[in-house]
Amino acid sequence: MNSDFIRGILLGIVCILAYLLWNAWQKDHILIEPPLSTLSTSQNGTLSSLPGATVASVTPVSAPLPLIHVETDVLAVDIDPFGGAIVHSELLQYPEALHNPKSYVLMNTQPHSLYTAQSGMVANNAADAPINYQSLQTQYRLADGQQEISVPLTWHNKDGLSITKTLRFQRNSYQIQVAMELKNASNAAWDGHFYMQFKRIEPISTGGGFFTIKPFVGAVISSPDKRYQKFTFSELNKEPVSQTISNGWAAMEEHYFISAWIPDPQQNFNYSSQSLSDNTVLVNLISNNLTVAPGQSWQTRANLYTGPSIASLLKPLAPGLDLTVDYGFLWFISGLLFWLMQRIYDVVGNWGVAIILVTVLIKLCFYKLSAISFRSMAAMRGLQPQITALKERFGDDRQKLGQATMELYKKEKVNPMGGCLPMIVQIPVFIALYWVLVESVQLRLAPFVLWIHDLAAPDPYYVLPILMGASMFIQQKLSPPPPDPMQAKMMMLLPIIFTVFFLNFPAGLVIYWVVNNSLSIIQQLFITKMYQRDVAKRRK
Repeated sequence: MNSDFIRGILLGIVCILAYLLWNAWQKDHILIEPPLSTLSTSQNGTLSSLPGATVASVTPVSAPLPLIHVETDVLAVDIDPFGGAIVHSELLQYPEALHNPKSYVLMNTQPHSLYTAQSGMVANNAADAPINYQSLQTQYRLADGQQEISVPLTWHNKDGLSITKTLRFQRNSYQIQVAMELKNASNAAWDGHFYMQFKRIEPISTGGGFFTIKPFVGAVISSPDKRYQKFTFSELNKEPVSQTISNGWAAMEEHYFISAWIPDPQQNFNYSSQSLSDNTVLVNLISNNLTVAPGQSWQTRANLYTGPSIASLLKPLAPGLDLTVDYGFLWFISGLLFWLMQRIYDVVGNWGVAIILVTVLIKLCFYKLSAISFRSMAAMRGLQPQITALKERFGDDRQKLGQATMELYKKEKVNPMGGCLPMIVQIPVFIALYWVLVESVQLRLAPFVLWIHDLAAPDPYYVLPILMGASMFIQQKLSPPPPDPMQAKMMMLLPIIFTVFFLNFPAGLVIYWVVNNSLSIIQQLFITKMYQRDVAKRRK
């Protein structure tokens, strides 16, 4: 196997890698129209797929009651008294966009982006009357020094049946604890179910084409057997989900943010989905049938997380919930790289600087492997005059030329594979870091320096991609040229191809590539100089 063939294989791997990375970016990121921050008329969903049960907790009436507003240091939430559904949630520490300081709205009731979280009790044989919860007040705000807010919602009927739904909010937490209690003081047993549900309309995608960023939006269901099952809206429309699960959870996921229902892990729930006629999808969790005898009561607890996709916040809540920060099949490397980047950020306070320092550390870890590669390149470059002479000698006889070239490598103790293998070994690290930089919400709207105000967005002036292409071009000039003219032309096009690919990649990823290439150039110049000095000493 001669060096030309090896170089061709490596070139193909690099091109395929770039294409796959771009495809992964395109596939997992859908550009959606951002939700509006204003709240329209209250809308309530119905749990219309429960056999034998009537949803009495979320039926609207003609005169809607005022929404109950709850605000902590990180969350602003609106609760609809009919059913106690979360119909609006804002993440106060996350702006809508770079030039829009309004808080990011995750749940809302806008017609084009409807997204709510519902829960309640459903009687099997009750009349379809609305549960109109009563609340002591309509405004709750976490005061300075206060660690928790409790929002009790109560309902009772004339027969002696009462339901208390208590929502608890804690300081610096995106988790809402939901406690349900049903007391039966009537003369008949109560039969029904406890349910949790997401109702979301399929987001309107805008744009299209090759260079459009397309963030993923869809549902996730977790079970002990499959901790991370991902479903797009189209998949849910084609084939509804129906699974009986204990110790699981269900979520609605989008780029950087997530909402998740986490039920009591000791109870079984039927996890199912349903597609409605208006492009709306229901993802619900329904308990087994419950019977509460006269004079008895029943309680349960569940958690609703609605906030950023941060693994350290999600992991303690439920097994596998941190997997929604999707680092791909190299998650174990990605997790280590992010941990290292986080530790550096805690010291320097700038994610761009953290990316640069992580790049330097990675480069130091692979220094010896890179040195082998660069020494091999320097040796190959030193043999170029002799290889050119062999080409002139054997002409178009490629078999004899290949044999003579391998004999020359053997004589000069040059390994043509030495320059390829170290580069291939480093590819998994690059892929892992790619996913860290693409999926980490910490880089969203994170500034670097000068004109780079968002490390998760492309460079608006394309300076970084051009610098990256220039660094690749310099690296090519320092490397031995391919003897094959066709390969040489392909290699010359590679910096241009990568520059085009990286025009819409996040600035943080391009910073890594520019720094990595720059360090490689410095190391290659140093190794080449040391090699030439060693050769000169041997000749003396």
